[in-house]
Amino acid sequence: MGIDSFCSLDDSDPFWDWNRTWHAHNPDLTQCFQNTVLVWIPCVYLWVIAPFYFLYLKSHDRGYICMTHLNKAKTVIGFLLWIICWADVFYSFWERSQGAAKAPVYLVSPTVLGITMLLATFLIQYERIKGVQSSGVMLNFWLVAVVCATVTFRSKILLALSEDAEVDVFRYTTFYIYYSLLFVSLILSCLSDQPPLFSQVVKDPNPCPESGACFLSRITFWWITGMMVHGYKTPLEEKDLWSLNAEDQSQRVVPQLERRWNQECDKVKRPLQKSLYSPKRSAINEKKDEQPIEESEILIVKTPQKVGEPSLFLALCRTFGPYFLVSSVYKIIHDILMFVGPEILRLLILFVNDSSAPSWQGYFYTSLLFVCTCVQTLILQKYFHVCFVTGMRLRTAIVGAVYRKALVITNAARRTSTVGEIVNLMSVDAQRFMDLITYINMIWSAPLQVVLALYFLWQNLGPSVLAGVAVMVLMVPLNAVIAMKTKTYQVAQMKSKDNRIKLMNEVLNGIKVLKLYAWELAFKDKVSAIRESELRVLKKAAYLGAVSTFTWVCAPFLVALSTFAVYVLVDENNVLDAQKAFVSLALFNILRFPLNMLPMVISSMVQASVSMKRLRVFLSHEELDKDSVDHRAITGSPDSITVVDGAFSWSNNDAPTLKRINMRIPEGALVALVGHVGSGKSSLLSALLGEMHKQEGSVSVKGSVAYVPQQAWIQNATLRDNIIFGREKKDSWYHRVVEACALLPDLEILPGGDMTEIGEKGVNLSGGQKQRVSLARAVYCDRAVYLLDDPLSAVDAHVGKHIFEKVIGPQGILRDRTRVLVTHGLSFLPQVDLILVMVDGEITEMGSYTELLGRQGAFADFLRTYANAEQEAEEESAGEEGRAKEEEKGETEDTVPRKGLENGGPASLLRQSQTSLSAASSAKSMIKTDPSDSAGAKTKSTDAAKLTEADKANTGRVKLSVFWEYMKAIGLCLSITSIFLFFAHHLASLGSNYWLSLWTDDPVVNGTQPYRKMRLGVYGALGLSQGVAVFCYSVSVSVGGILASRYLHETMLHNVLRSPMAFFERTPSGNLVNRFAKETDTIDSVIPSIIKMFMGSLFNVLGSCAVILIATPLTAIIIPPLGLLYFFVQRFYVATSRQLKRLESVSRSPVYTHFNETLLGTTVIRAFGEQQRFIRESDGRVDHNQKAYFPSIVANRWLAVRLEFVGNCIVTFAALFAVVGRESLSPGIMGLSISYALQVTASLNWLVRMSSELETNIVAVERVKEYGDTEKEAEWRLENSSPPAGWPTAGHIEIHNFGLRYREDLELAIRNITVTIEGGEKVGIVGRTGAGKSSLTLGLFRIIEAAQGEICIDGVNIANLGLHDLRSRVTIIPQDPVLFSGSLRMNLDPFDGYSDEEVWRALELAHLKNFVSGLPDKLNHECSEGGENLSLGQRQLVCLARALLRKTKILVLDEATAAVDLETDNLIQSTIRTQFEDCTVLTIAHRLNTIMDYTRVLVLDRGQMAEFGSPSSLIAKKGIFYKMAKDSGLV
Repeated sequence: MGIDSFCSLDDSDPFWDWNRTWHAHNPDLTQCFQNTVLVWIPCVYLWVIAPFYFLYLKSHDRGYICMTHLNKAKTVIGFLLWIICWADVFYSFWERSQGAAKAPVYLVSPTVLGITMLLATFLIQYERIKGVQSSGVMLNFWLVAVVCATVTFRSKILLALSEDAEVDVFRYTTFYIYYSLLFVSLILSCLSDQPPLFSQVVKDPNPCPESGACFLSRITFWWITGMMVHGYKTPLEEKDLWSLNAEDQSQRVVPQLERRWNQECDKVKRPLQKSLYSPKRSAINEKKDEQPIEESEILIVKTPQKVGEPSLFLALCRTFGPYFLVSSVYKIIHDILMFVGPEILRLLILFVNDSSAPSWQGYFYTSLLFVCTCVQTLILQKYFHVCFVTGMRLRTAIVGAVYRKALVITNAARRTSTVGEIVNLMSVDAQRFMDLITYINMIWSAPLQVVLALYFLWQNLGPSVLAGVAVMVLMVPLNAVIAMKTKTYQVAQMKSKDNRIKLMNEVLNGIKVLKLYAWELAFKDKVSAIRESELRVLKKAAYLGAVSTFTWVCAPFLVALSTFAVYVLVDENNVLDAQKAFVSLALFNILRFPLNMLPMVISSMVQASVSMKRLRVFLSHEELDKDSVDHRAITGSPDSITVVDGAFSWSNNDAPTLKRINMRIPEGALVALVGHVGSGKSSLLSALLGEMHKQEGSVSVKGSVAYVPQQAWIQNATLRDNIIFGREKKDSWYHRVVEACALLPDLEILPGGDMTEIGEKGVNLSGGQKQRVSLARAVYCDRAVYLLDDPLSAVDAHVGKHIFEKVIGPQGILRDRTRVLVTHGLSFLPQVDLILVMVDGEITEMGSYTELLGRQGAFADFLRTYANAEQEAEEESAGEEGRAKEEEKGETEDTVPRKGLENGGPASLLRQSQTSLSAASSAKSMIKTDPSDSAGAKTKSTDAAKLTEADKANTGRVKLSVFWEYMKAIGLCLSITSIFLFFAHHLASLGSNYWLSLWTDDPVVNGTQPYRKMRLGVYGALGLSQGVAVFCYSVSVSVGGILASRYLHETMLHNVLRSPMAFFERTPSGNLVNRFAKETDTIDSVIPSIIKMFMGSLFNVLGSCAVILIATPLTAIIIPPLGLLYFFVQRFYVATSRQLKRLESVSRSPVYTHFNETLLGTTVIRAFGEQQRFIRESDGRVDHNQKAYFPSIVANRWLAVRLEFVGNCIVTFAALFAVVGRESLSPGIMGLSISYALQVTASLNWLVRMSSELETNIVAVERVKEYGDTEKEAEWRLENSSPPAGWPTAGHIEIHNFGLRYREDLELAIRNITVTIEGGEKVGIVGRTGAGKSSLTLGLFRIIEAAQGEICIDGVNIANLGLHDLRSRVTIIPQDPVLFSGSLRMNLDPFDGYSDEEVWRALELAHLKNFVSGLPDKLNHECSEGGENLSLGQRQLVCLARALLRKTKILVLDEATAAVDLETDNLIQSTIRTQFEDCTVLTIAHRLNTIMDYTRVLVLDRGQMAEFGSPSSLIAKKGIFYKMAKDSGLV
């Protein structure tokens, strides 16, 4: 039975009839076709998809949706449709029973349709049960059904209108009901149901609308419109952002990658593990033969490591591959749809040429073109969405993995990469992956597009296409070479950039020292030198870039030229008509994209592979051995800490730093660890923490550990958070701890009490306060074992005593705990249970104080060196009463400021209690207390507690002045030339295509075109001029960009270095580093290429519009409204997008700041076991950042869908008006117009993308420029008033009525100080914490300018000098010894102003000569970042050597003796006495014994001068100085 007889019994109803369909002026389909194909299409669609959809739903359960009205309505209509179909079936049966014979189709089709409707109803319910709020599958089904039914509907109406047709009333009625119900279903399926029960969305205060959006809203990204409207009305803020979807959050994404990466590592490691265990077992049994076994073990470990590297690529693929594959499906569909455009163009040109064709065909082609382009748009945007979301997850995963790894790598591994480099892994390398993900599909998609394009071209032009292909193939190796060269430049530039950021990081961290020493210029030159080498590389890369731009812009043209030339010249009879020329051009335009993309993808892949390698190396670093310290309690053992035969080194191939360590420390003991600088005391604590590599022996520590490092690690958080450190707050305990650690007076003085925000690295706390906070943190955590690395060094004597008694000593809070205390303070040793003496990494003696004294060994000698040691010992033994009294006295003294405050005392107390210089800003605001408001002092304002300024997000449009600034930085002449060259290029391009259209309209004479040689020549010449213009503008833009970035970086560097200290304390170093890293990188490499693309697409769009207007003037009606719509959409989008970008970059800084902070404090975090909390914090910050990034991706897609729609309208109207005016149009012009219109969509899209990119990236210029407007210090050098050559000759200092304040709105910190110091006098400056001792030195160096009075040195008022003139003639040994990475010599003499002999002489006097001459590189010994590879004491001595080298008449010592053991201290003091005998020395002293032999002492109290005179006269006065001396046991 044929299909015809299936439809009608007498074959009167054929299946297909060309005369009724294609060739008719009013086309219609046959009844048979309508009853079969049009009914079956939706059924087939649903039955094919249903099984897959069912499985998908089964595995993706989102929860259960309750029955709603919407769902009931859908179900009821589904049943009604089913009933109607069955009504048709029963009607057919009834007809049969009546004897009227009907064709089988009337039975089969309604049956199939009815069963399909049942399936649809079932799917609707199943979706509800599985929590699907809106379904694309069902929407498409109803859409297809409606479209098919519409054709039948039209046909039925035409049939009813014709006179002679008979109408089947029953079937007509059922069909109309069926049709209207389908419409209702379609509308209902566009709506979205309520969220499932128990879903996240319900609990979330601001959920992402995506999950609840309906299908249509999803594919057109309509669901973000709410945010866009909001962003357009008022700038978006953080609270407007949606929460992240659960599947994008760190806690979901990072563990997936970690799991896969660990599997990869295990694959590689397997053989290594087997060989590791065997020898260890025997090592325990045979103690005698330990050495050889040890060696064999090392050999065994080394050999199998060459199994290969674990593949990070595979791990990433397995984590993100499955979701990403979806995008490949979208890409294939899109690639195929791309070729529909040229095909329809061909049909349209045929249609215009064939005047007999019915005009509806033209409209049909036009509408087909519109539908295809729209579908293409939606699919492409969905593809990009998937790509970007994958990229976002990838970044989250990488940042998370790097962070987690940074917490566990060994110190040796940590030293191979600086902080800057590790932060780069997070910022730059993770970003690279995000960029690559968008392109990676081009690896297979580009070849696919090329093959398809060539196939259609071959159809069109035959073998002459091969000429064009040959040109393309030749282009590829050329570009490969360029890509390879670019890669080498890339690596070189990255290296320079790393070095530059590393140096900047250090400069910013040590900025105070640079200012005090007047070294800014030396470091500015160092940074500039690195920058120059970086720019040289960039310039080479720019020339290469110009060549490659030239080849790629000219490639399509050369291909077209060679193809047409061959085609026309091969055979006389080959006529180049409009169809051939313009369809080929459209195909060549499609070709241009994959060929342009390939080099980009390749270079992007190259960059990503470099990043991949860096990441892989970092993630494969050695991890700390968790089991090197045994924390299990040994049953029945009284010992809390046991080390047997320990040998420890910092990395496994170093010689051991600590050897033959044996110690047993009983529970609850207080153990002191003493020894000279560099004898390995801190290393021993590190070994107990498991931070060192254990070469042999065993370590066990019973119970949990708390650790106080030598240099306190302070987080950028409130003071309270620093102490509580993630525990819950127990008020009574907290107050006990704060009181015991002597923090109460500080809390009184801090502007926000314990809610004061502490700056990065604790900038607004003095050294002593940092140390006490660090100690309070350890005490608050309440652990079994306390490892204290010299916590008493940075505090005053009386505070130290208080802390020892209240916290560490036998009566302190920690008396039942095991405490290991590294100390240089001998006064505490008699109260200690056990003393360990360390020399060169070995424990030489251990025992109690009396035992060791009796032994007459190293310890006794060590003590004898000190005269006052005995005194202090006597003091201690003078009985408890004395101590009790002293404690009372100590307390009353501590409470003095408190009483003052309660009575609304002097507001000066509200000043930061600052000892160190870093006082300078307790920025944002201190409280202005009104004298009348006595309670005011107590209510600490929350604002006062803030310190650092977060990176501000500017709002509103980027001002034109920023672009103007950038153009000026390039140079106006160069800017204008570039624009002119762009114009020339596009003019030539338009000209050549117009010429082509004239050529195709040439009449054909005897089967050939007469003027083709001339036509070809002109076409070629136009193309050539186009190429020249491209090359020139590419070079000019790139070179201009480099000139601009050199100028901007120089000025920024200069401006930052000229900023006063207060600026650095307010601005987190992360923000500044960000300016030098991210923003500078943007200006270097991103902005020039964006400018090129922006100009290119702008001229493309203008050119296309011009051509379309010339061809079909009617479009003039349509282009302006579309242009307006376009402009409106673009402004609408840019407002939101820019703000999102700003929010994203503002929330990016905290991720890196927190990471930076973590890297500096890993030891502390590990010691306290707080890794998980820090990981959560980091994840939270990353998610917070992605919260701003995700909407910006979606906003891009939203925009693209809207814009491409505008573009599609332009194409449609160009085609439509061409069809309307086909009588008056030549095919050549029509082809030109439509082929240009086809390009316009891409150009429009690109134009908005680029203009918003340009706006968002030019912000970098704005942010780099903003430091030009901040406050600056006084001039470094003043031409007219440089001091006399040898000034200061005598060192005579006159301070007259001097006062200064930290900020405009604060009280004076010190005031009314009038002192005259003769040349060569030695003056000690003393006072309680916060009395203003440091402020005085800050005034002397003009780190803070005077608010009243003046200081004269040798009769010259220092306020009239240039800062460098002043600072280079006065020397200071600062409190924190800061070294920079670089050679030791550079650290002593950055300007190379002294000879080697002088440097060695200074080292000798600083007692470093032996140490330095023992180093392999002597003076060129590389100091690591921050001088980490020297001990603190050695760094202090290096600072002394600096002072000796400068040897000026005035020397200021700022508590320089804090971190040094007494022996080194004596060395320093004696050196200063001998070497600076004839100089004026000002010492800010904490240990009064250092200044007892000074000529005079200045005692400060609350910012005023209290006493001034010789030490003996002051003691006789029995004033403040006397009390202090008594506290220190000197009287």
